[in-house]
Amino acid sequence: MQRRFGNLDDAWPAGFARRLGAMLYDGFLVAAIWILITGLHLTLMRHVLSVPPEQIGIGWVQVFSLRLALLLGAFAFFAFFWTRGGVTLGMQAWRLRVQTLDGCSISLTQAAVRFLVAGLSIAAFGLGYLWILFDAERRSWSDIASGTRVVVLPKPPK
Repeated sequence: MQRRFGNLDDAWPAGFARRLGAMLYDGFLVAAIWILITGLHLTLMRHVLSVPPEQIGIGWVQVFSLRLALLLGAFAFFAFFWTRGGVTLGMQAWRLRVQTLDGCSISLTQAAVRFLVAGLSIAAFGLGYLWILFDAERRSWSDIASGTRVVVLPKPPK
């Protein structure tokens, strides 16, 4: 269920530098999640499935299952935060929020589109994010494809 955010008049489109800062913060968090997933995958392969140590990481099944687990772990991180409050931990540090065009939290489908297009944007040497510098509304490819926008929130009152 989508929830409507307040203080919509006080928010403005996020620029490239703020988004890059939030991506760096979130990158560290995703890396920590990936370390945990890799450890669990290794434990599963070694102790539950009894794969000998010299065979760990060999074969397409092991490689594919680890890559799929890493991809799903990263998606779960972003989808959880984006759909609940519109902010990841990195976005919170930079006072950013992702929301629909009318100021509501995004749906799981929009989160999936954002995640997939973000991967394409990075694979295209970051062009999808550099697009922010040329778009009049400061939208990335992820914003355009998912019908969302990233806004800067005002500083909380003291």
